[in-house]
Amino acid sequence: MEYQNITLSLPKDILLKAKHIAIEKQTSLSGLLARTLEEIVKREDLYKKARERHLSILNNVPDLGTAGSINWSRGDIHER
Repeated sequence: MEYQNITLSLPKDILLKAKHIAIEKQTSLSGLLARTLEEIVKREDLYKKARERHLSILNNVPDLGTAGSINWSRGDIHER
């Protein structure tokens, strides 16, 4: 994997808290941010794949034998 440096501007209080979190997790701030961004990208990829899979299912609905028309009434289904 090829890496590229970036410049990031953060509010000082957020930066200080993030540094403390990185220390608690025994990593660098760069490592913490990289891992967090990797997780976001992975979740987004999984979401897109799931969305495509579900849209494919919706676009290829199996024939339920109705030929697209309903020939019964609510009363037929819910006899009272």
